[in-house]
Amino acid sequence: MTNAPDILCIGSVLWDVIGRSPSQMRVGSDVPGRITRVPGGVALNIAMTLVRFGLRPALLSAVGRDAEGAELVESVSRMGIDCALLYRSEDLPTDVYMAIEGAGGLVAAIADAHSLEAAGKRILSPLLDGPLGSPDAPYAGRIALDGNLTEALLSDIAASPAFARADLRIAPASPGKAERLAPFLRARRGTLYVNLEEAGYLCQAQFDDAESAAQALLKRGAARALVTHGGAPCCDATQDGTLSHQPPEVLVRRITGAGDTFMAAHIAAEAGGAERGAALERALQAAAAYVSGEIV
Repeated sequence: MTNAPDILCIGSVLWDVIGRSPSQMRVGSDVPGRITRVPGGVALNIAMTLVRFGLRPALLSAVGRDAEGAELVESVSRMGIDCALLYRSEDLPTDVYMAIEGAGGLVAAIADAHSLEAAGKRILSPLLDGPLGSPDAPYAGRIALDGNLTEALLSDIAASPAFARADLRIAPASPGKAERLAPFLRARRGTLYVNLEEAGYLCQAQFDDAESAAQALLKRGAARALVTHGGAPCCDATQDGTLSHQPPEVLVRRITGAGDTFMAAHIAAEAGGAERGAALERALQAAAAYVSGEIV
């Protein structure tokens, strides 16, 4: 494939509809605030951050051929993200994520990613029998993968020879989908990016800190685990040892997308040759800038 991308981002590509208010909120709250609609989804959030760090990502996902899908693809393409490999469905609508954030952070969210799940293995065609590779000639580049895919499809990816040579970087998308990543523990493949709650779901345990959670993930089979815990220390754990760093202290103005920013910044730092400690520090700085509103 000519002009090959630096990394593939596989997973959700959709519209984010986010309502934000500086007020404290509870069930039934009706408060003033701002509502925005922006391109989002875990895979796309990662791709957008990678572009800011100078990489050229390509998306593998499902986007409808409806008006919302056409607008989304046009907007994303203008950012410098390759959309040529997207699965464009005639009968599946473009997915949407809706969230409410108050002064204390995320209040509630609904992810309507049914089209991505319905598309299934069709989004992987470029890797299974296409321009990027096949089981006999597996893709050997970087892949950022999110847990919005079905558990069955994630299990196939964990075991597929088409992914045997890839540098897999994997995120669960949300705590409720964390257990979908269990196949990668069993296969001992990939780098996991999870928060403390997600690590707890994967390990079926509760943790007080990122280091103990990362160590538990290694014991359950993870090849590498990066665990975040808000403003508390973050841990990068491999069989060769663990590293922990304290995130910068910032005023939190938004939450949605922070984990995706951390993951993308970490991948970009390592792609640029940074060693583990420096990569972790850069990722935490990028995430802090994002949640503070410094990065738009």
